[in-house]
Amino acid sequence: MAASLPALSGAQDSPALQAQAERFAPQADTLSPNGEIAEIFSVGSLNAQVLRLEAALARAQAARGVIPQSAADAITVAAIPENLPQADLDAEYAVVRHRMVALLNVLRRSLDEESADYLHYGATTVDLYDSAAMLQMRNSVFALIDDLRTIELQLIEQARHYRDTPMIGRTLGQHALPITFGKKLSGYIGENRRHIDRLTDLLERIERSIIMKGAVGSYLGLGEEGQEVERLMAAELGLPEPYPDDWHAGRDVFAEYALVQSMIAHTWARFGQEIFLLQMTDIGSVYEQLPGGSVGSSTMPHKVNPSLSEALIQHGRVIPRLAEIVQDDMINFFERDNTSRPNQAIEDVALATEAMLGDASRLISRLRVNETRMAENLGRSEGWILTQRIVFAIQDDLGREGAEHRLRDLAAEASETGASLREAIEADAELLALFEPGELDALLDPATYLGLDGALVDAVIAEALSVRASDPVRPSNE
Repeated sequence: MAASLPALSGAQDSPALQAQAERFAPQADTLSPNGEIAEIFSVGSLNAQVLRLEAALARAQAARGVIPQSAADAITVAAIPENLPQADLDAEYAVVRHRMVALLNVLRRSLDEESADYLHYGATTVDLYDSAAMLQMRNSVFALIDDLRTIELQLIEQARHYRDTPMIGRTLGQHALPITFGKKLSGYIGENRRHIDRLTDLLERIERSIIMKGAVGSYLGLGEEGQEVERLMAAELGLPEPYPDDWHAGRDVFAEYALVQSMIAHTWARFGQEIFLLQMTDIGSVYEQLPGGSVGSSTMPHKVNPSLSEALIQHGRVIPRLAEIVQDDMINFFERDNTSRPNQAIEDVALATEAMLGDASRLISRLRVNETRMAENLGRSEGWILTQRIVFAIQDDLGREGAEHRLRDLAAEASETGASLREAIEADAELLALFEPGELDALLDPATYLGLDGALVDAVIAEALSVRASDPVRPSNE
C-alpha cells in the first residue's frame, strides 16, 4: 500500500509533473477576485448611475423644449457624485424615508431655484431605478465577458499542450474509447465561448431596456413628448432606441440575465465535478496543485484533497437557486410590483458568478496532469476498449455483422475468464490468422486510436480565437 502513494498523491515529484508546474507557474491565478462586480453594484455606483440618468433626462427634455436648456445645463453640471455626500443622503433619508426623494433633495442644494424645479421633471422613481439597474447589469456583463475571455485563453493553452495526450473516454461511467485530454478541454472551450455569445446577445436587450414611461407606463408625467424624450435620453447615454413596451411587470430581461449566469454556473460545476472525479485516488489522472504551504489534510498527509473543484460544484448549486428568485419576479401584479425585492438577488447572482469564475480560473492554472496514470488507466480494460478497431480490421473477412458477433462472444467469455483482448484473439487460431505479423501490436495500441481528436482541438481553438476580436468592449467612459 505504501509503495502506491507516490503515484497517487506524490506524483507532483515526477520529472514530467515538475515540468508542468514550471510551465504553468507564470500564469498561476490569472483571474483573481477583484471586487469589480461589488463595486458595480455598490450604493455609490447606483447613485452615480441615477445621476447619469437624471442628467440625460434633462438634456433630452431640453432638446424637445420640455424644460429650459439652462436648467438642463445646470442639472448636468450638478449631477456628480461629489454633490451627494453619503452622510447628507443618510440624514435626508432618515427624515423622508424614500431613497429617491432623499437623493433629489440633497442634489437640489447644488442647483439654483429655477433649475431645481426642473430636476426629475415628470419622472417617476421606478423608471430611474430600473434603468439604473440595467446600467449596472450592463457593466457587470462586460466584466463577466472579460473573465470568460481570460478563462478561454487559459483553456486554450492547456488544450494545445495536451492536444495529443491519450486518456480513456468514459460514457455512463464506463471505459468507452480512447480520447485525448486536449479534446476533453476543447468541449469546455466551446461551451465557454457560447456563454460569451449569450452574454453578448443579452447586452442588446439590456441596452434597449432603459425606460422612462411613468408610473403605469403611459408617459403621463412626460406629456406628448414622452416617447421622444425617452429615445433621446437613451441616445444621450450612448444606447439604442428603448423597447416600446412597458416591461415593468414582466422583467424578462432581468430573468434572462440571471438565467445565463445559471447556465454558466452549471458549466463550471460540471468542470469542477469532472476534475473532482478525475483526481480520485482510484483514477489519479489529474490533481490540483496546492499553493505553497497549503495542507491537504490535518491527519492524512498523503492526501491532496480537492478544493477549487469542490467549490465549483457548490457554486453550481447556489447560483441557479439565486437565479430562480429573479426568474420568479416575472410573475408580478398588474402594471408593476416589487414584492420580492429582486435587485438584491440580481446583485447576489453577479457576485457569486464573479467568485465562481475566479475559482474556475485558479483551478485551471493549478491543474496538473499525470500522463503516466492516464496511460495506465487506458490499459485497465485489458484492451477491450479497442474491440471497435478490431471489428473494422476483420470486417472484410467476416462481414460487419459477423465481426461484431465474434468480438461480442469473445468479450462474454473474457468476462468469465478475465482474458485480455489480445489473449482472447491469440487463443482463437482462426481469428488470429486474419492478422498480419505485427498488425495486432499496432491495432492494440490505444495511443494510435484517437480519431480526429487533434484536428478537433485545432478547430475549436481556431474558431474561438477568430471571433475574439468581435467580442463587445466596455466603453472607456464607463
